Amino acid sequence: MSLAVDGLRPLLAAHPGVRRLLVAYSGGVDSHALLHWLAGQRGEWGGRTLEAVHVNHGLQPAAGEWERHCRRVCHELGVAFRRLRVDARPAAGESPEAAARAARYAALQGLLTASDALLTAQHQDDQAETLLLQLLRGAGPPGLAAMPLAAPCGAGWLWRPLLANNRAEILAYAETHSLVWVEDASNTDQRLDRNYLRQRVMPALRARWPAVSRTCSRSARWCAEAAALAEEVAAADLTQVVGQSPGCLSISGLRKLTEARQRNALRRWFRRLALPVPTASQLTRLRCDVMAAPRDRMPLARWPGGEVRRYRDQLFAMAPLPPHDPEQVLALTSAALDIPAVGRLRLVPGQGLGTAVLAGAPLTVRFRRGGERSRPAGRRHGQALKKLLQEAGVPPWERERLPLLYAGETLAAVADLWVEADFAAGPGEAGLVLAWQKPPPFDNV
Repeated sequence: MSLAVDGLRPLLAAHPGVRRLLVAYSGGVDSHALLHWLAGQRGEWGGRTLEAVHVNHGLQPAAGEWERHCRRVCHELGVAFRRLRVDARPAAGESPEAAARAARYAALQGLLTASDALLTAQHQDDQAETLLLQLLRGAGPPGLAAMPLAAPCGAGWLWRPLLANNRAEILAYAETHSLVWVEDASNTDQRLDRNYLRQRVMPALRARWPAVSRTCSRSARWCAEAAALAEEVAAADLTQVVGQSPGCLSISGLRKLTEARQRNALRRWFRRLALPVPTASQLTRLRCDVMAAPRDRMPLARWPGGEVRRYRDQLFAMAPLPPHDPEQVLALTSAALDIPAVGRLRLVPGQGLGTAVLAGAPLTVRFRRGGERSRPAGRRHGQALKKLLQEAGVPPWERERLPLLYAGETLAAVADLWVEADFAAGPGEAGLVLAWQKPPPFDNV
């Protein structure tokens, strides 16, 4: 029996720049069948090369024997073999299955260049199982889209050419060609959700609806289309709700959208900022507690790995702010000064602080403690620093982290916002500028 891998030809045509195909080869029947089929098709690829990559997780007593088996098979097929060893031990509270998957993909991604594609052997039954698992977790269209045929992976691509093939076809191919594969004993452990679904639920569904894998896979494709359309809508909506500060959103602009489009735009915003996407209930609280709050309030919505704050008409999203000690006093010399949760400070040549007035004065970096006054260059009178920062639109949670440059005991500059009038360089005078390399969330402002 031949294996009609219908997914490979369109992938090769759509990605002419891919010149090396790396098969993620576990030694199981699915990846063995894929590797065997590919090895027999090499002459039709226009000079592309084929390699096999085996990841040894070191979690099973038989891991060493599996690796040796995979090496022998690749030698027989004339396919270059590479082994990767990873530390797949789960962190506290992490499932072993998730930890192994994350370690495996991290290692595999590290191999890929822009001209590489990693081929995995997930098939139609895997796709159906993934859709059902996502459905049971309450996922929306992106989750129900399950696994795409192709997706970016590291510097290269991840391809799944067997998604149109079912498990029965793959087994028939393996038996026809007398393939020998390894069996992972953990695949029978029904404490794992996927194994329970595969061994207990799918057979019952297939007995009633024989085409369940094919129809579920079709539903996944429709969900993928719906998710792609939602992304297009979100991208267009985000261009209409841009806030005054970079990376922020206008609340009044968001309110012009329907509730569904608000949620859709917010999810894309979080993904763009590389933040965890809140759950549906967390998004609802964000909209009700933060967006709907009066303009003069500064509410905060938190979820694991992210938070959203409001200032005036803008939404700011960021990772949770790290601790900061406003009492610290740090000496600033000619070298760079790195301050945790604040960033890197340097004095560089420029029209700012006058070098003559700074001469001999010890320079230190401090932070607001309350009661500071400031007179920016060009102003006749001083004001409370708090009021000036309000005028400048600096959000409250950032004001306590603004580095203040002192010459002796006198304020000389407020971050990279302004120089004090008494320390400003005169016309033609050599000067210095306080350069600030900012971490998030400052770099969004």
